[in-house]
This record gives sequence, structure tokens and C-alpha cells, in this order.
Amino acid sequence: MKSLHEREGKFQNDTIQLSLTQIMESAKEGLLALAVQTGLQVFQAMMQEEVTQLAGPKGKHNPNRKAVRHGVEQGSVVLGGRKVRVEKPRVRSVEGEELHLEVYQVFQDPSLLTDAALERMIHGLSTRNYEQGLEPTGVDGKASSTSKSTISRRFVEGTGKKLAELLGRRLDDRRYPALMIDGVVMADHTVVVALGVDEEGKKHILGLWEGATENAPVCKSLLMDLVDRGLSTDRGILVIIDGSKALRSAIRDVLGKQAVVQRCQVHKLRNVLDHLPERERGWVERKIKEAWRQPDADKAHRALKRLANQLDEVHPGAAASLREGMEETLTVIRLGLSELLQTTLRSTNAIESAFKTVRDVSRNVKRWRNGQQVLRWSAAGLLEAETRFRRIKGYRQLPLLKQALEQH
Repeated sequence: MKSLHEREGKFQNDTIQLSLTQIMESAKEGLLALAVQTGLQVFQAMMQEEVTQLAGPKGKHNPNRKAVRHGVEQGSVVLGGRKVRVEKPRVRSVEGEELHLEVYQVFQDPSLLTDAALERMIHGLSTRNYEQGLEPTGVDGKASSTSKSTISRRFVEGTGKKLAELLGRRLDDRRYPALMIDGVVMADHTVVVALGVDEEGKKHILGLWEGATENAPVCKSLLMDLVDRGLSTDRGILVIIDGSKALRSAIRDVLGKQAVVQRCQVHKLRNVLDHLPERERGWVERKIKEAWRQPDADKAHRALKRLANQLDEVHPGAAASLREGMEETLTVIRLGLSELLQTTLRSTNAIESAFKTVRDVSRNVKRWRNGQQVLRWSAAGLLEAETRFRRIKGYRQLPLLKQALEQH
């Protein structure tokens, strides 16, 4: 007959072997499933500990207790982007009132689901394939809150918060010596975006506005919103724009003489070349770029005027396009900025690059319903792009820009 010590040793070995078997089964589904199984056990232990604090140790009579155990019920918690079922202990006060477990309520937080849905959809998972894109958790039973309609609803909620976050940002906590504004067309809607460069050379999405076109009221509304949220122009600000006359007018009306305007050279070059046949574009593009590389703004201006005169007879449309706003394409040269700093501040390419992320994250959208949907997706994509922003080239020369603006 085996001794008590031998029987206890065999029991411990069997328990260890059983635990290892469970771990091996969970590990087959991946590390997340193993972590979830462990986490659920810890979660159950935390709930039992809270029950003990409320109702006292189980099986021990206590005439002064203020609560009693009241069985269990089926509940659910948020794990891995979905709700999974758990068994929740119930506790009632001695007066019969149901008491809520704080640990359980923390894992019931619906924002956990919203954040998970937003994160996955921004990175390309569609509402239709959401459940199939989730990693296994090793929990028995069908997960809930993963249907197409539920995920869509949570994504609307999540992107709505992103839009509110973006439009509610205060701008008076730092100075922005440079501001880029450009309009991008999405689903028959024009989204006008403002991107600021702070004194350390870091880029920030400052705001966006939506309209049917990049017209004066839309541009003016965007600029007034930036000023209302604290954008300072007291010491001057360089504003890089795409060439829109409506935007130029809005800058004059809202920001006044404190704003120094740089016309985007990329947009200007594209507009001029669009008036030329293919065979003429090469040499004209070369001449324009050579002028813009001049360190002296007056020499650059004379070179561009000579080119416009040369184009007048055969290609008057290209000549007129080159003359329109010509002086403002030279602002970064006239301010005496370094060539490296000019690389970023001579165009609105930073906004174009950010909108590539918007198009990437919204590629699964098959139907655009309204402007609000366009704004929500744009805000989510722009804030995602912002997390990847790097400092602008030549940021160490930004004090030269600030000094030039103050002198201007």
C-alpha cells in the first residue's frame, strides 16, 4: 500500500502533466491563445478575490458581513478585438442589492472594442473579413461583436473621435513658422488640409475642411478655425499653397500682411507643362528648374521672364501660366533660406505624401455616402500618417526662417 507522501507526489505530477498538456494545446493556436488562457485564469482569480473582499471567505460564517455570494451568470469581456464569454460570480448586499465587480467592468469597456476595430481597419482589414482576420484566442464558443454591422458602427464611432480630436487641437502651445495648405479630391469632395511645421522642424496636421471645391468660403473657414484654436502669426508665418486663387484671397483676408506666401513650385511646373506638347516639355522644365535653383531671387525672376517671353508666340497659354504668381514661386529664395530648407518649403508635397496614407487606409471603401464620411476617413488616415512624420530637411536652419519672417 502506497504511503500518503507517495500518493501526494503522484497527484502533483499528474497536475503538472495536465497543466503542461493544456499549455501545449493552447500553444498550437499561437502565443496569443496561450496568453489569453493564462490571462483568463488570472482574471477569474481577480474576480474571486474581489468577491472575497465583498462577502468574506467562502464557507466561513460571519454575522457582520455586508454582502453574500449569489451564484454565477454568463458574461463577456473584451479580448483580442472581440467579446468572449466568461462565467461571472454574482454578489448581493445583505439588503438584496446587486453589487458590480470593478474588475469585470474594466474589461467590459466598449472603447476597447472601438479602438481594436479602428486599428485593424486602418491597417486594411475590411468589415466583411474582420472576424477571419482576428488571431485565435483559444476560447470555446463563438465570439460576439464581430459582425459587419457592429464593426462598421464601431469604426464610425472611432473615426468620429479621431475627427473631433483633430478639429479640437489647441495650436497656441507652440509656434509654427511654416504652414502648408493644399486641397485633395476624394470621392467628389475636396478636402483642404493644413499642415504646420514647428520650430523644431516637426510636422503636425493642424486641421482640415471639406467642400465641393477648393472655393473661398471653404478656405476662409479653415483659416479662421486655425486662428480660433490659437494659430499665431504675430511674428510672421510662411504659408505654402498650391496656387488656388480662392486660397490666396482667404490668406489675405484672414492672416493679413503677417503671412508671406510661397506658391508650390511642383504645382506651378505641372500647370505650365500642361499647356505644352510633349516634345516641348523637357527643355522648358529644365529652364524653370534652373531658375529656381538660383541663389539670387532677382536673377531667378529675370530668367523666368525671359522664358515666358520666349514662349509667348508659340505657346501663349504656357507663358501666361508661368507669369501668373511668378513672384511668389521665389519667396523661399528671397527669404534667404538654405537650399536644404527650400527642399521642403518650396512645395506642398508633405500633404500629398500624407494623403497617400489616407488613400491606403480607405482602399476598402466601396461606397462614399457623404462629406462627413470623407472627413472621418481623412482624419483617421492623416493622424496615422502623422505618427510616421520625420523632421523636415534642413530643420537646423529654421532660425534663419524665423529671423527672415520677423524682418519681413
